Amino acid sequence: MEDLFQQLYSNGALLVLWGALLFHLILPFPREAHPAMLWHKFAEQLADKVNTTNSYSQSILSGSLAWLLMLLPMLAVLVALKPLVWQPQLFELAFLLLAIDWRNTDKFTAQFVAALAREDKQQAKMLLKPLVNRNTEPLSLLGLGKAGSETLIMSYGRNVIGVLFWYALAGGIGAFFYRMSVELARAWSPSRQQFSPFGIPAIKIVAVLDFVPLRLFAIMISCGQRASACVQLIRQQARSWPLPGPAWLIVSVGAKLELSLGGPAIYAGHKAVRAKLGGRIAPSAIHVAQVQKLLAWRMFAWIVIQSLAMGLIYQGI
Repeated sequence: MEDLFQQLYSNGALLVLWGALLFHLILPFPREAHPAMLWHKFAEQLADKVNTTNSYSQSILSGSLAWLLMLLPMLAVLVALKPLVWQPQLFELAFLLLAIDWRNTDKFTAQFVAALAREDKQQAKMLLKPLVNRNTEPLSLLGLGKAGSETLIMSYGRNVIGVLFWYALAGGIGAFFYRMSVELARAWSPSRQQFSPFGIPAIKIVAVLDFVPLRLFAIMISCGQRASACVQLIRQQARSWPLPGPAWLIVSVGAKLELSLGGPAIYAGHKAVRAKLGGRIAPSAIHVAQVQKLLAWRMFAWIVIQSLAMGLIYQGI
């Protein structure tokens, strides 16, 4: 037993992972004070300056250069700082803490479910609005249930699973880089007309970063009851969604709980035609709560499996 504890202690990567999860559980960053919000605002201001051309090719070039301008200097500074810190594990811990976030998602879910349960559409819209790019004012209770479920799914998928996956591969810097890339893609999402095609490079890069972790998480969700139905619907529906990682994840949750997700959405006053995903049950308050419960348990399973894998790879535990 003493040897096991010694091996765990010497495995800094695992200690950082568990330490970040514990710190985030006890004292999460408030969403309004998170550095990602400042990053998001700066990205919007940069886009106002450089997203000024009507030419498709020039807009793509501007979007690519803006992405490089935002992320490459940040990455260079972080890589240069790492050798200078007195304790590398604390450096890794700090940036993993800045990258990961599920407590704010859980807080949103509790408030959102309560608002839906009492049919308080205005409160539900107010809670949802800061988290999505789509217009929330036209949403009915059914639309709010769908939008809330999709937001919850992608928050767990990207702010937890994607972050943990890239931490395992590239440490705290990799996790933070991934989170900032996601925020940049959200700030410049081409679903809004003013960022199309400017935001296409950012969204494609995130699609590449999402491809493996979100698909692995979708497979984990599909396991167990209704596994064959999940696999069948993923094969049938995933191709109709523009991003492959989110497609698998949303379809797997919709198929698992037989919920109707996707469908048309309004962005900046323009209606976007999106495919319908999942099953046939219209999400209500109880279904959003079921989505949160499903994702939370699968997240815990992911953490256990990743911890075991990191122990075997890094230390031979």
